[in-house]
Amino acid sequence: MNYNIIRLIDHPEFKEQAAKWFHEKWKIPLSAYTDSMNECLSRKNIIPQWYIALENNRIIGGLGVIENDFHNRKDLSPNVCAVYTEKDRRCLGVAGSLLNFVCKDMKENGIDTLYLVTDHTSFYERYGWEFLCMVQPDNELKLTRMYIHKT
Repeated sequence: MNYNIIRLIDHPEFKEQAAKWFHEKWKIPLSAYTDSMNECLSRKNIIPQWYIALENNRIIGGLGVIENDFHNRKDLSPNVCAVYTEKDRRCLGVAGSLLNFVCKDMKENGIDTLYLVTDHTSFYERYGWEFLCMVQPDNELKLTRMYIHKT
């Protein structure tokens, strides 16, 4: 399998395609992705950032880095969000490559600690993430897991 991981900030021509792709996967309003990606492309701040894995111009995976991924621990920032790999490309290392790429890129930009909320167990640990605590998602009663990655 041959794919490339790109930063949206370096390839703004993928903004519309990426915003639609993330919206389709997570059902968050398209405008939320578009607004965040526009902010990324403005280069005013390091956060937010967006990353996609491309195979022949098809998005096969992606993730973002935002200040807060809709939870009550605003002090645990920034957050890796919207991690997704297409079903036909899972178990091939795409998500791991994306996670490693974003950690390296954030470190190069002066951010050495990232956070991530998920219901998954044992997946993120493979890539150097550690369980930190439980957090309260916005507008939900059930707690979810918060992970930390330090480089």
